[in-house]
Amino acid sequence: MRYYIIAGEASGDLHGSNLAKHLFSIDCDAQIRAWGGQLLKNVGAEVVKDYKDLAFMGFIDVAKHFKTIFDNIQFCKNDILSFQPDVVILIDYPGFNLRIAKFLHAQKIPVFYYILPQLWAWHKSRIKIMKKCVNQLFAILPFEKQFYATEQMDVHYFGHPLLDVIKQYAVNEHFMDKNKLDKRPIIAILPGSRKQEIVRMLPIMLSASLQFPDYQFVIAGVENHKSLYSEICKNTTIPIIYNQTYDLLAVSHAAMVTSGTATLETALFKIPQVVCYRSDYVSYSIAKKLIHDIEYISLVNLITKQPVVTELIQNQLTTDNLVKELQLILGNTQQRARMLKNYELLETLLGNGTANQSIAKKMIEIMKKE
Repeated sequence: MRYYIIAGEASGDLHGSNLAKHLFSIDCDAQIRAWGGQLLKNVGAEVVKDYKDLAFMGFIDVAKHFKTIFDNIQFCKNDILSFQPDVVILIDYPGFNLRIAKFLHAQKIPVFYYILPQLWAWHKSRIKIMKKCVNQLFAILPFEKQFYATEQMDVHYFGHPLLDVIKQYAVNEHFMDKNKLDKRPIIAILPGSRKQEIVRMLPIMLSASLQFPDYQFVIAGVENHKSLYSEICKNTTIPIIYNQTYDLLAVSHAAMVTSGTATLETALFKIPQVVCYRSDYVSYSIAKKLIHDIEYISLVNLITKQPVVTELIQNQLTTDNLVKELQLILGNTQQRARMLKNYELLETLLGNGTANQSIAKKMIEIMKKE
């Protein structure tokens, strides 16, 4: 069968590549064309658009790049028609993917949505598009099945795919020596993968690091923003280690993490963390009006339905607050022990670590019936 995958972000490239790997292994005749990155390329998908060219964040940034986004939509539609897939698999990236879903519905091309839009948090009005234009839903969060059930929509849930990835991770015993790190305990800095996130979060994270001379701080970087890291970190000696986030987390004592998939990854590596998030004022103000009544922004807290990790959002994200919260999870503190205990609960809620394989099997099973 012919599969067309659209992944517009780094996390989508990760999950899309693991899904594609299983599609290839189960369907010997699979042809996969995709929007994604190097990970999808590595498993054999033909990537026609790199997600690094698609990373627009916030209402202002989207408005600035409207023509580029429009051109990408047109290119995507034409490319799909040229490829003539048996199914299009949309991965997250709802602002773009839901527009494509409308087009696909009109073309009578089956649509599977994997990693669903967070309609339980905001833009619930999009549920109408999902009902009309998406044929099958594949959730990765346990509470999404119930949410969509209230909207009379069936959802497939096999657990969270990150559990698959991290369970398969092999410890790199040479990581410390390779990167010339010393014997002090490590506090990882994960400032996000988008330019806007790095610009807003990293300087505050760096300022907090000055208060902990007995620890070494290490930044988890992404290569496409090397010049940005160099500019922000020009007055520090903190090492920036590119594309080795899991190796870094595996040896860390604690972490400062920008809200997103990285908070869940950090938790699954059993690393106590402080979650950080700051957006521009206009985007945050608009989002606050659109967001439904939810208590948390981090996936760890949302899944467990309790404040397992501290979230420092907008004006709460200051150097003093970050230092204070870090101090509470270093050493053998009660808060650290409680957080680690709650991470065990989190893991039990996320399945058995075979999500991608189960989803690939289900997708192929559905397609064979149609």
